[in-house]
Amino acid sequence: MGSKSEKQPEETRKIGNLRLVWRYASKYRLQIAAAAFFLVLSSAATLAIPYGFKRVIDRGFGSDGASAEAVGTAFEYLLMIVVVLAAATSLRYYFVSWIGERTIADLRVAVQENLLTLPPRFFEENRPSEIASRLTADTAILEQVVGSSVSIALRNLATGIGGIIYLFALSPKLAGMLVIGLPLVFGPVIFFGRRIRSLSRSSQDRIADVGSTVSETLGAMKVVQAFGQEERELGRFRTAVENAFTVARHRFSMRAVMTFTIIALVFGSIVLLLWEGAIDVAAGRMTGGTIAAFVFTGVLVGGAFGAVTEVYGDLLRGSGAAGRIEELMRERTEIRAPANPVPLPEPARGALSFDQVTFLYPTRPDDKAVHELSLAIAPGETVAVVGPSGAGKSTLFQLALRFYDPQEGRVTLDGVDLRDADPAAIRERIAFVPQETVLFAASARDNLRYGRWDASDDEIHEAAQAANADEFIAQLPDGYDSFLGEGGARLSGGQRQRIAIARALLRDSPLLLLDEATSALDAQSERLVQEALERLMQTRTTVVIAHRLATVRAAHRIIVMDGGRIVEEGTHATLSAANGLYASLAKLQFAGQAA
Repeated sequence: MGSKSEKQPEETRKIGNLRLVWRYASKYRLQIAAAAFFLVLSSAATLAIPYGFKRVIDRGFGSDGASAEAVGTAFEYLLMIVVVLAAATSLRYYFVSWIGERTIADLRVAVQENLLTLPPRFFEENRPSEIASRLTADTAILEQVVGSSVSIALRNLATGIGGIIYLFALSPKLAGMLVIGLPLVFGPVIFFGRRIRSLSRSSQDRIADVGSTVSETLGAMKVVQAFGQEERELGRFRTAVENAFTVARHRFSMRAVMTFTIIALVFGSIVLLLWEGAIDVAAGRMTGGTIAAFVFTGVLVGGAFGAVTEVYGDLLRGSGAAGRIEELMRERTEIRAPANPVPLPEPARGALSFDQVTFLYPTRPDDKAVHELSLAIAPGETVAVVGPSGAGKSTLFQLALRFYDPQEGRVTLDGVDLRDADPAAIRERIAFVPQETVLFAASARDNLRYGRWDASDDEIHEAAQAANADEFIAQLPDGYDSFLGEGGARLSGGQRQRIAIARALLRDSPLLLLDEATSALDAQSERLVQEALERLMQTRTTVVIAHRLATVRAAHRIIVMDGGRIVEEGTHATLSAANGLYASLAKLQFAGQAA
């Protein structure tokens, strides 16, 4: 994805990509069989109409002894065909639509299921908004293809092939001439199809860019308006839209030319054949009913193959969409449980250790985020990690949660190397409060119980009280059932952070990771939350990352990092007296507060 989408291998742009859809659709064989049956029946009924007109003309009007009874019988036959055609078409539509909707629903779930297994690295290298576009816009294209285009293509192919057979039965000479001209039709299909396939892929990429631009701008609307960048963002969006339109124009122009060429060739051939047929009728070698049936069937065959060429463009678009979806399906996480994971010991203790760990982020392969770092954190110990920005503090949490594996050394939890354990078992023993608060567009209750979904209401209230969140939640319009908005937009920054802290506390895990957990709180809230955290830290291992050194004075140990290494270690008092990096940071902060 991302940069990958600019250089797609040829196989990702072939119509064979639709095999992905078939893999999911083939689970519903009964519905497919029903759709196929009614598809064939509707095509057969369509082809029976010319025969019905042949009967009407030859038996009803084509002889001197035509009777009202003969005419009535012929028209009754036509009415019966119409009823069968209507019933078969409606049932075909129902089953094909059901298959399309069900298949795409399953495919969306499968893609999301795979995305949820991928590590943070994947979402750093690929824009989530672009991924969301694939799950919406691309699957919508596939939904149209499966629920409509494929059915139309198959129906018209069946009608076209069946019509050609019937044409041979009516007049082998004229039908032979028609078949000889078919390569003239399929040659342009192949030529134009390759161009349209490439343009379809580019068009979908540009549409994804539009969606990404919208998502990014709307998500940062306060910043956009605060800095008066509305015109710039409108211009950026207009550029993305125009790029999408330019590619789309090339695509539909090519399809228009292809449609013109195919239809002109098909119907031009039919006109020439009819000319020859009219000569045979005049010479008495063919009846009026036969030429009428041939004309009607020829029109059906021409229309069928003309429709196939139009649908072929949709199939190519669907192929491009399927290729983009399959890219998501093919992604595999390198962070996975081994074949035989080592179970973590019971009871859980919360001992965390880094042993000669060196780590580089995949997106920054020349910059060591952590360099030969060793750190052992005992059960029940509270360790604060401080240092300037970029020192590698948050990387420790990324490694502890096994979002990444170190290139050298090992990280252990309760004595077990994280690479030997199941990531789910590791994360079950960790409660995490990230630096950037993440809330969901749900109620306060559901955001809190995200830490432990089976928590009781009493447990939820206790966690909220411990994090100093109960009071403001109770004052919301519907209390704990109040909808918090997208990303918790209805709350202040401090309130959002307190809910995140309560969520972590509700998890009640033996290891608590706090990344700047009080950075968004005012002085009063910070004091209350700090008191609650200090009570809770007494029963679990806690690692605290903080820039505000006032919040880490009570830690058992303070680790000072710089350049991915531990440069100092001790208590607040010993480090302040050492006149090192910690003392410099403390002097700057406390002097600023005093001022």
